[in-house]
Amino acid sequence: MKLRKLAAAASLVAIGLSGALTTPAFAAEEQFFPLLVYRTGAYAPNGVPWANGFLDYLKLTNARGGVNGVKMIWEECETGYATDRGVECYERLKGKHGGGTAVQPLSTGITFALTEKAPVDKIPVITAGYGRSESQNGAVFGWNFPLVGTYWMGADVLVQHIAKKEGGFDKLKGKKVALVYHDSPYGKEPIALLQERAKMHGFDLSLLPVAHPGVEQKATWLQIRQNKPDYVFLWGWGVMNSTALKEAQATGYPREKMYGVWWAGAEPDVKDVGDGAKGYNALAMQHGAEPDSKVVKEILEKLHAKGQGTGPKEEVGQVLYMRGLISSMLQVEAVRVAQGRYGKGKRITGEQMRWGLENLDLDQKALDGMGLGGVMRPVKTSCLDHMGSAWARIHTWDGKKWNFTSDWYQGDEKVLRPMVMLASAKYAEEKKIKPRTPEDCKK
Repeated sequence: MKLRKLAAAASLVAIGLSGALTTPAFAAEEQFFPLLVYRTGAYAPNGVPWANGFLDYLKLTNARGGVNGVKMIWEECETGYATDRGVECYERLKGKHGGGTAVQPLSTGITFALTEKAPVDKIPVITAGYGRSESQNGAVFGWNFPLVGTYWMGADVLVQHIAKKEGGFDKLKGKKVALVYHDSPYGKEPIALLQERAKMHGFDLSLLPVAHPGVEQKATWLQIRQNKPDYVFLWGWGVMNSTALKEAQATGYPREKMYGVWWAGAEPDVKDVGDGAKGYNALAMQHGAEPDSKVVKEILEKLHAKGQGTGPKEEVGQVLYMRGLISSMLQVEAVRVAQGRYGKGKRITGEQMRWGLENLDLDQKALDGMGLGGVMRPVKTSCLDHMGSAWARIHTWDGKKWNFTSDWYQGDEKVLRPMVMLASAKYAEEKKIKPRTPEDCKK
């Protein structure tokens, strides 16, 4: 475990040299977040920029004065992307510094393990763009928050996109789609949605699992060369992604027919392949690389220019850095919302944090004010909808950088909602959970 600087009250500053004591608007309090990260192991190249973006936004929040004077503090624990280590980190950190406010596992496997612990500990589990797709239903999953996207939503957008390329959903009949996926809870998540869409539209779906960590894929790409699928969807992470692109290049599979999930569409996935990855497409979990965004310029000015940034300056604004930043922003804004109900300038509890997460309403004005205008779309959650936004778009690697190459797509609720309700109802029955009602949500 790495003990990061507890960015405590980094400033009792500004008391003034004249001797006149200035009373702050709010009491100096601290809000603790346990950070489950992986900076080592097979997935470190992808885990590190996410963690750096996450930490930089917490530091930026403190540089802005905190949330109504309340400063963010944190402590890192290294999981190595291993579920058992993730649970150990959670148990070690959850009670520190007055108790954890929320936890972001950055692992679907760890999310599964913490899902049953969260209601007991009353600590929300935020899984922005990952985790259990059915946890969108807050009536059953009262402590899970797959904010701004689930894997079912992402897979649905990919099917919509290839249907548009082919000229309509009816043109998918008889097409071949191969899913090359990390053989883990994460990689298996999109299967149910793709199977449902395959039944609806008549395309042939082949499932090709790849064992951890994903460096051995020759047999997988031999099958692809033999079967000649019209499209390959890549649900990889870490070294698995660049390996897949290299194998596609070696076997002659067109990269422009490959579409990755948003965890397979960042700089670490393509930089070692370079021109060999040219034409490769991936989902953008709303944002892409955003070096010109206002929030990035503010971070460079307020943190990195002063030697207070978390990672290399060149990384700021890259895809996974922005992913971590947005994940951090969502939890900070939930603190702000919760303070609006439970007391500005006050440290909030995990239970109060849940209310904040269920009442997020980040409209365009709010996003513009945070420097995120043009980076992402508005997010509005509720007690029963823990996702809050179902938009994504496609970006494409041109050999040197990522460029947006599609309009916005929205997950189709007519397809997604029945799946979410059915799967969450099954989970509730298995775990003997009484789903919350709209009336329960008002309490």
